[in-house]
Amino acid sequence: MSAPTNALADLYRACGIMGNQGTPGAPLVHYSLLVDPTNGKVTGIVHITQAIAGPNSDIRVNVTGTIQEFVFGAKVTKSIAISGDYLQYCTPPALCVYQLKFSANMLVENSWDGTGNFEYGCHVIKNVPVKSGNC
Repeated sequence: MSAPTNALADLYRACGIMGNQGTPGAPLVHYSLLVDPTNGKVTGIVHITQAIAGPNSDIRVNVTGTIQEFVFGAKVTKSIAISGDYLQYCTPPALCVYQLKFSANMLVENSWDGTGNFEYGCHVIKNVPVKSGNC
């Protein structure tokens, strides 16, 4: 009989920013994820910011997803797919709220630096940098 393993020991936190930092008006995804590499699962929160005022300039989304690791020679690449739903409120004086989807895909190295794509509402952002950051 094998000794039980502590599944929590493998969990780690990954934080960073996806998007074209420094580009005026570009949307940025700030992510904070709890990664379970043993089971290939990811959960966390993303905060989408944009320097343009409006209903899409500050959005928070609870996300879940998957992580897979690929080894190419000495290089380890991680593929992360996350998604979630968020509520969007109409601009006053209208009174309404509707549910929208967020999704993202990232290809990163062990450092969590790489490239990614994300979609939210009617916005599709492709091939942007992913940079790891402090949690």
